[in-house]
Amino acid sequence: MTEQEYFTVHHQLTINAEPLPEGSSLPSYPIFESEIPAPFIVASEFSHLDMLNDSARKELNNSDFKHVINLLDTQNSKLNLLLTFLLSQQDDPTYRTITSAFGASQCTFLSPTSLNDGQYVRIKLFLEHPAAAIYCYASVVECQAQEQGFDITVKYQLLRDADQDLLIKAALNQQQKLLRQRSLDRENNQ
Repeated sequence: MTEQEYFTVHHQLTINAEPLPEGSSLPSYPIFESEIPAPFIVASEFSHLDMLNDSARKELNNSDFKHVINLLDTQNSKLNLLLTFLLSQQDDPTYRTITSAFGASQCTFLSPTSLNDGQYVRIKLFLEHPAAAIYCYASVVECQAQEQGFDITVKYQLLRDADQDLLIKAALNQQQKLLRQRSLDRENNQ
């Protein structure tokens, strides 16, 4: 992964954040890839196939195949429901928390305990759109005390490129929602 910075959006996502013991090292990339739960890999592949389907859907939309598009959308919705169920089985309540912000290079989450700068954390991010989950390792870059715990900002250290693409897509989707809502709010206030 490059040291590129990506924008972050303020949004709550369910994540699992498992702090590794102080002084731990990261696994090698092949070991990291072998640790990724199978449903996460399947979800990633589904999301990439959905992106390919979007262009085909646009072509069909320009013709008289509206009923075919509806059928495909219904089947896709069914698969996404099943996938969401499979991914929910990977959510460990012991490490469950929420983000306050996320992006393709880092995220910030609430923790009941303080973590040290540089400490490694095993992360599972559960995305809403696209329906997917990301498995990665990150290191703590900031820890700020809050009333209900600590805001921990981590920078991803081990993250597949395909998963980084999903994080970019999820952040853009959330940004679009925020911009649409802001536009609607302006229209309603006029």
